[in-house]
Amino acid sequence: MNLTQRSYQKELLDKDNIPFEDIKKNMQELNFINTWLGGHSITIKGLQKLIQNRKEITACEIGCGGGDNLVAIVNWCSKKKITVKCIGIDIKNECIEFAKQNNFLNKYANWICSDYKEISFTTKPDIIFSSLFCHHFSEDELCGQLKWMKQNSAVGFFINDLERNIIAYHSIKLLTKLFSNSYLVKNDAPLSVARGLIKKEWKNIFENAGIQQFKIQWQWAFRYLIISCNE
Repeated sequence: MNLTQRSYQKELLDKDNIPFEDIKKNMQELNFINTWLGGHSITIKGLQKLIQNRKEITACEIGCGGGDNLVAIVNWCSKKKITVKCIGIDIKNECIEFAKQNNFLNKYANWICSDYKEISFTTKPDIIFSSLFCHHFSEDELCGQLKWMKQNSAVGFFINDLERNIIAYHSIKLLTKLFSNSYLVKNDAPLSVARGLIKKEWKNIFENAGIQQFKIQWQWAFRYLIISCNE
């Protein structure tokens, strides 16, 4: 795999008519990966940097999948005595249905099955974020996505996504080959890395979106945390 250029090969998860049980297995394994490779901790770090001293927040995730990031946020806010409301948006009905099975999270979350671009908020959420979502899109699509996140967030937005890196590619390919029971994860995890962006490419996208206030931070394991504050 030549990672000097970004791959535009579609992931299996981007296809329609995937059986619910296959998506469920995919969501469960992604939660495990996010937990043990630090993905959730990066999401919490992004949240922390934007909320500062607020004691009441609304957090919206686009491409929420099974809602595991929102579970991590609710748990962290509960420990910090922060009142939190969540909004989870995903275009796949199967992902929303899986997320709704989490009765604990349903107390805090409002679920929306839709393309995020079609959403118009009566009251803007404080923070909008995405995790392992942006690499599914082209640069032009990401430019529009950044504009939407900025326009629809009251405080700001952050992105938690993969760095295109040869070590990350071969590591996740080996790990999923050895330990994954999901054909979606085995195929899509290394492909997600190949579809990821490097820092220079992210800077170009933000520049094209006309957003000047942002910060890109490299995170373990081969991820970027990108934060843009509206204030």
